[in-house]
Amino acid sequence: MKRLGIKEIQEIIPHRHPFLLVDYIEDYEPGEYAVGYKCVSYREEFFAGHFPQEPVMPGVLTVEALAQTGAVAILSQEEYRGKIAYFGGIQKCKFKGKIVPGDKVRLETRIVKKKGPVGIGEAIASVDGKVVVSAELTFMIG
Repeated sequence: MKRLGIKEIQEIIPHRHPFLLVDYIEDYEPGEYAVGYKCVSYREEFFAGHFPQEPVMPGVLTVEALAQTGAVAILSQEEYRGKIAYFGGIQKCKFKGKIVPGDKVRLETRIVKKKGPVGIGEAIASVDGKVVVSAELTFMIG
């Protein structure tokens, strides 16, 4: 198991507060997969408006967190150091549950296809073993 803290994540991907949505990487294999976590606090800025009466993490931010986790897997490869992984597409995205303050979200993105600077990751976000978001993410390295 290779664990990365916030400082090591910031050495690999360009995202920063308030848009860095991965708190730590539990394990990863460059070019293959990464497993990370987002510890969701009531203090997240988006909860002020989404929704004040019932705080729910926006689904698109969960997809972004999965993409950032996949970016750690891709950009930790030596040949891609210092580059940026951009969204190329989102396919087969399903929202199956909600994420609320206090949840520890497990983010797993496996790279299933690569051709040159383009690839596809299969991504799953879960809370307490229950899948809350799944998607197929296409990325392009720029």
